[in-house]
Amino acid sequence: MSRTYANRIGGRDVASARTFESRNSSDRSDVIGLFPEATVDEVRAATDAARAAFEGWSRVPAPVRGELIGKIGDAVEREKETLSRLVTREMGKTLKEARGSVQEAIDTCRFFQSEGRRLYGQTVPSEMPNKELTTYRRPLGVVGMVTAGNFPIAVPSWKIVPALVTGNTIVWKPSEDAPAVAYAFLKLIEEAGVPAGVVNLVFGGGKGAAGEFLVQMMDEGRLDKFAFTGSTRVGREIGAIAGRNLLHPTLELGGKNPLVILRDADLDNAVQGALFSAFATGGQRCTSAGNVMVDAPIYDAFKDRFLDVVRSVRIGDPNRHPDVLYGPFINERFYEAWREHFDWGHEDGATKLYGEGRITQDSAPSGWVGDPDAGFYGWPTVWEDVEPGMRQFQTEIFGPTINLVKVDGIDDALEKANAVDYGLSSAIYTQNRDWAYRFKEGIEAGMTSINNTTNGAEAHMPFGGVKGSGNGTRESGIWVLEAYTYWHGVNDDVSGTLQLAQMDTGYMDGTDPVDVGDLF
Repeated sequence: MSRTYANRIGGRDVASARTFESRNSSDRSDVIGLFPEATVDEVRAATDAARAAFEGWSRVPAPVRGELIGKIGDAVEREKETLSRLVTREMGKTLKEARGSVQEAIDTCRFFQSEGRRLYGQTVPSEMPNKELTTYRRPLGVVGMVTAGNFPIAVPSWKIVPALVTGNTIVWKPSEDAPAVAYAFLKLIEEAGVPAGVVNLVFGGGKGAAGEFLVQMMDEGRLDKFAFTGSTRVGREIGAIAGRNLLHPTLELGGKNPLVILRDADLDNAVQGALFSAFATGGQRCTSAGNVMVDAPIYDAFKDRFLDVVRSVRIGDPNRHPDVLYGPFINERFYEAWREHFDWGHEDGATKLYGEGRITQDSAPSGWVGDPDAGFYGWPTVWEDVEPGMRQFQTEIFGPTINLVKVDGIDDALEKANAVDYGLSSAIYTQNRDWAYRFKEGIEAGMTSINNTTNGAEAHMPFGGVKGSGNGTRESGIWVLEAYTYWHGVNDDVSGTLQLAQMDTGYMDGTDPVDVGDLF
């Protein structure tokens, strides 16, 4: 029998009348558990629990909150292998990638543990005597969070950990695609000693379900902040609702990320970088490469080498075959969305160089291992003759698909790289430092790699995009502190008299109401 899980509200299990299943992405017959479909009243109760916990949690000294973050990191590190295998089982990431994503959560805890002792304000000189000006970071209050299933522990940690260390409380709706990982992470947070009600977990779907209900809480005045990772379309809707409530949301959205390979690039390195950028996690990353821009003089040589490597890629169940490059789609919904792009490509006039859609018993690449009927697996797919005006060029496909785009030098590469509505990640392969400099100066993206992949993040670097990829907020590093705090300025006048700034100072009319000699 599969285990039945509950929402966690105020430190208690709260069951819902309706449930949904979480299944092994690589073996759909394997039911991991039954999870509740939280109702609007249950989501509302979670915000009440977070509000009740806020006063006490926000008064805990920041260094003490930091120590609790360190204990979360200890617990996650202790359970790293178990969590990694659960990530692989539930959403289909290879075990190597799963271990990396769990390590990212550990690294995030390590970084923000020390930030509990560095939530610095400033002292500012006053223009008046016997007056002191200071600034403080203050927590925002109750934060609603909705996260995606492709990084079910790393991305939530980017939001939860800095929100906690700065004194906020949380209502978290994880992706319905990876609820078991979310539950395990929440239990480790509780084990570390975070008080009941500080982090509340509600399960369910998005539209018409727990995700939409949590967004609705902004209009009910129950949230002080919203943080979302997901599609640009949904992000725009959340941004509009947050805006009318004068909230500044964190929006980490989609990408159509360019990877540029110029004529002087190390081709072997570029081929491997393009392969991982395109097909890691089966292309189910917001930072996956969407368009590979290849300089005309090396286009044919790169294409030949790249296709040779793609034809040899091992694909299959990562639970049984740890050496595969990628595993299944997270579920059928992701597969069906990916399948649509084959129609776009043919309609636009693009040329498919490799790939035959879903992997089946009768249609499988040479590197296939396992039972294709147990999950939804896609051929690695490569297109060329793709131009900026095509839907194939513009739209995030979120699957194992890459476009090869011929360009003529750095200027043409930059123009085409910027010819999308997204601006998340980017990469360039070149040995020419001037070209690399021009690329990082001219690219419209929140992140750039030079001679490396479009993927990857480190806990102490800012993560986020511009244009359709986000609203300027950043995850990770010290920059994320701005998303979960506000600045409080304090004027402390100990003069014992009324002093009016800008009015009682000498520069107003050339006279000085204060006898400077009296100050010595």
